[in-house]
Amino acid sequence: MPWRRFAFLLFVMLLLGTFTWQGSGDAARPAKQNQIPAQLPGIGIAAKRPVLGGACKACPWGVVADVVKKAMQPYGYDVQVCYFCAGGYAPRIVAEARMPPPLPSTENEGMRSIAALVPPQPNGRVDFGVTAARNVIAAYHGTGAYQRDGPRPNLRLLANINSPVFLLVAVKRSTGITDLSQLKNYKGAPLKIVAADDLANAILPYYSTSIEALKAADATFVMPALPQSRARPDVIILHGNLANSPEFNIWYDESQHQDLLFLQLPDDLLDKLARDLKMERREAPVGLLRGMDKPIQTVARSGTLVYGRADMPDGSAYLVAKALDEHQDLFQWAMGEYSYSRYRVAKAGDVPLHPGAARYYRERGYLK
Repeated sequence: MPWRRFAFLLFVMLLLGTFTWQGSGDAARPAKQNQIPAQLPGIGIAAKRPVLGGACKACPWGVVADVVKKAMQPYGYDVQVCYFCAGGYAPRIVAEARMPPPLPSTENEGMRSIAALVPPQPNGRVDFGVTAARNVIAAYHGTGAYQRDGPRPNLRLLANINSPVFLLVAVKRSTGITDLSQLKNYKGAPLKIVAADDLANAILPYYSTSIEALKAADATFVMPALPQSRARPDVIILHGNLANSPEFNIWYDESQHQDLLFLQLPDDLLDKLARDLKMERREAPVGLLRGMDKPIQTVARSGTLVYGRADMPDGSAYLVAKALDEHQDLFQWAMGEYSYSRYRVAKAGDVPLHPGAARYYRERGYLK
């Protein structure tokens, strides 16, 4: 495969958080605490210049990474953010203290669209990170996308930040589609569909169809993070909220440019999605997007983790927890929907809370 094409595919997969390649060698090597390499001189926790793995500056993990950076500045820390330590690789990078990956070429559509949001990578091993709660939980146990890796028991929770994202399903009103059951035998022009694979694979079988079956009927599936390719789709099946981030801004764009009909999924399907995808039954509020003229019962998830490793000094973990608590106001000014809750900050599945962070939360009364 030509390098430019490979770099493009790598970028897109990292950006969407669905990069689950499980090849042999380095990518699949389980992390072990006694294999963590030494940090480079002049950078890292000891130098008060730790490297934090996040995503682009407008991406959810990059937005929270910038909050961490700002929150720790009053304590003399100059956090170095990797704005391309994203996707399924994020927990691997942190667990194994990897160097930040090289940036792909700007000659592809995806990288061009966010190049200004990805500053040069820091020259140091990643000390801690920001990613979705589901990624850290799966990587800790070695399940799902991380099954071939094996468990990464050295991952530790520092803080869980509220970040609600809803499952939304919408169709272009002019297609005449009012229910996803119509996709199977749709007789109109070939459909252009933008969907996350995990959601499509969980939803479409309920309607007796699949990605493969729809492609065989000439439907086209397009990646949601490519602004030019995804424009004017007929069907959208994605997570989302009202944020101009690369992962979600298709809703931002298409709800304004098209007349979308937002669909209500059946209760039994929503119950199954909540169980299978580890999500919550929630109501997407009226007016969230143009065209949402009534509340929609759906499933949602929330949880963006600031996390590290077991070898992180207790004092440093304590300081991260303290800084985010004392600077909660930074979240309300960040791009997107984030909030700090004393009731959720110290819990993410059964991923262990770092002892240093736990000490702070106990002092504050957030933990018994």
